[in-house]
Amino acid sequence: MEGLEIKEKKLYEVLSNKDFRIDSSFYTKEPKKNPDLIYAKIGEHLISSQYGISIEMNTDSVGYPIYRMNEIHDMLCDLDVDKCADITQAEYDRFVLKDRDVLFNRTNSFEWVGRTGIYYQNDDIQRTFASYLVRLNPKDSILPEYLCAYLNCKYGEWDVKRRARQSINQTNVNPEEVKEIEIPILDVDLQQKIQECFMRANSLRVLSKTIYSEAELILHEELDIDLSAMVSTTVAQKRFSDFVNCGRLDAEYYQPKYDGLFSRLSKFETKRLGDIVQIRKSIEPGSEAYQNKGIPFIRVSNLSKFGFSDTEIHLSPDEYGDVIRPKQNTILLSKDGSVGIAYKVEQDMNVITSGAILHLTITDDEFMPDYLTLVLNSVIVGMQAERDAGGSIIQHWKPSEIENVIIPKLSKEIQQEITNKVKESFALRRESKRLLNLAKTAVETAIEQDESAAMELLN
Repeated sequence: MEGLEIKEKKLYEVLSNKDFRIDSSFYTKEPKKNPDLIYAKIGEHLISSQYGISIEMNTDSVGYPIYRMNEIHDMLCDLDVDKCADITQAEYDRFVLKDRDVLFNRTNSFEWVGRTGIYYQNDDIQRTFASYLVRLNPKDSILPEYLCAYLNCKYGEWDVKRRARQSINQTNVNPEEVKEIEIPILDVDLQQKIQECFMRANSLRVLSKTIYSEAELILHEELDIDLSAMVSTTVAQKRFSDFVNCGRLDAEYYQPKYDGLFSRLSKFETKRLGDIVQIRKSIEPGSEAYQNKGIPFIRVSNLSKFGFSDTEIHLSPDEYGDVIRPKQNTILLSKDGSVGIAYKVEQDMNVITSGAILHLTITDDEFMPDYLTLVLNSVIVGMQAERDAGGSIIQHWKPSEIENVIIPKLSKEIQQEITNKVKESFALRRESKRLLNLAKTAVETAIEQDESAAMELLN
């Protein structure tokens, strides 16, 4: 019996479960509780819970922006979403998001299921949410920020995961089971301190986005890029030799907007990306190598231009200890799936990236790392990626094509101005994330110690 997890339960406890859970892991993995705190089921403190809308989505900006399961990071709903839903007025009235709604991800991979975020109405754009998500609206006894922090802390996450039902391709959590999760009803003053962390973090995130946009504007104004003029013409005439030289027969590759982009860039000094950086790639170990402990494994889904999201996938240090790691000032660039995402690594990291993420090391000191990263994330390189990686359902950007990407070489003064903006933007994001982690740690401290220790941490 050594090494086995054993827990004795009364029959009535099993029968009282809404889903009649009889799987042993559900009972052997009950989360830790503080006997000095008062606990209650989440469902008892909810005004409502609601599935999102199931509808076809589009990338043509038709309808209302719609949140999906991969657009929640660091306990906040992303500021921007990729798709829209063309819905009726009645559907809009029912599914429109409101300030401080809590969105819970009920289905996805085991890694993503249960991810929870607060939606803040930071502008006048109205948005909705997809059926993968569940909207939770708590009563006054539980502030939305506290509910979100609890479901993301290690104890709330543990309780969600033990209720998850895994199948071959995805994992599901029944929202009715989420309502059965017991949450400590913390003092309102402590909850308000947690709320302050969230709201301040959100404000810093919005400011970070504004400053990053200012850096992009400097680039666009310097190059005098006019996207509306580039896309006004939709027909192009090409010689047969053009097809022969590049081997592409799809019409999308020859859209006039690409000619307009290259015509504009030709007025400036430029270089091929392959002449600026050394390009290397990591490995693609296959899902059979995934494990729960070891070296964190980062995939494209974990990568954004602002950094990494947490991953629960790891690789064995014994088998993959010699694989390249991201070094300080290395630029990570996605080449498969969501192509063209670039992130400059701030410091050496003990993670392994998938083979779909390239490691770019700058070899030309005439290009500053932050400037080059911003250009890679800009519409200038985005259009080149769109052209090269198009023509198939799953985008694939060949390294040979990436080497030929055209990069404008601006003056050191302009590069420095852009770099300063980027660094300021990233500093604000780091502070935002620190405040959110502080809020989550405070919840864990209240459970592990007491509420006074949690309040002291926040003060």
